[in-house]
Amino acid sequence: MTTSSRTLGDLFDTFEREAFRLETLDDYSRSGNVDAYRAFLAGEPQPDDYNAGWVEELRSHTGNGKRIYRVHILLRPLSDYLRFELGWGYQKNMSGGEEFFILDVTDRPNPLVDVPDFWLFDSESVAAMEYDGTGKFLGAEVLSPERTVEFTGFRDLALAQAVPFTEWWAEYRA
Repeated sequence: MTTSSRTLGDLFDTFEREAFRLETLDDYSRSGNVDAYRAFLAGEPQPDDYNAGWVEELRSHTGNGKRIYRVHILLRPLSDYLRFELGWGYQKNMSGGEEFFILDVTDRPNPLVDVPDFWLFDSESVAAMEYDGTGKFLGAEVLSPERTVEFTGFRDLALAQAVPFTEWWAEYRA
């Protein structure tokens, strides 16, 4: 239950130290740049300005000493969307200072089954993300402060079992 009128955007605009994201889906194709995804699938080169707005926002935060990082829980073989997200998105976003980690559950149990995608800001505020079964973003719910410890634990568990993206990508690039 939401106890605040704060939104995900408010939290992103006001965090002071770190913003963490857990990604759990293998398809977000109806939530972002659909045209870029289609271009990727068609084998077109990545446009120079791909994700430019997000990269600039990342730079504004990381340039002020803030950390933005995420763990993506995934299975191999990668879906077409994950090949796009990791190959185009993560590569580009790293230029803005975002850090990525992979929790590959191909050969082991997922330690965070049924945990939703979420953003955690300064280990103080959580926004749970909601998607439909097709990868379409439906909204974010800022959770009550009582839930923060639970989601901080999810973050810590994910990070403890994840590996840096660049290491994982070097081994498993699709």
